[in-house]
Amino acid sequence: QVQLVESGGGLVQPGGSLRLSCVASGSFLSINAMGWYRQAPGKQRDLVASITGGGTATYVDSVKGRFTISRDNAKNTVYLQMNNLIPEDTAVYYCSANIRPDWRRGVQSYWGKGTLVTVGS
Repeated sequence: QVQLVESGGGLVQPGGSLRLSCVASGSFLSINAMGWYRQAPGKQRDLVASITGGGTATYVDSVKGRFTISRDNAKNTVYLQMNNLIPEDTAVYYCSANIRPDWRRGVQSYWGKGTLVTVGS
């Protein structure tokens, strides 16, 4: 059973920083792309940043220059370093990964349960 577990959310003042982590656990063959999404109250879930297995990162325009996505393949972990946070970054942040669970099945998308980030005083 593949699981993704996020951590690192919390309350931070505007201009502050947080680092989110997401660990993939369980039995699987490989992890391809990984990404971070966020969902603000009353809004849809949107992609924030993604990173390929080779380390190529992409970002939504609103976080470019402030957020950095990275991964440690040896630890099956993806990170999101968030700097210069603004109130508009307040949301539940979800980790997603494209994982091949076994030889019988192809790549599937897995999701974590989310971690809340609140930017305010």
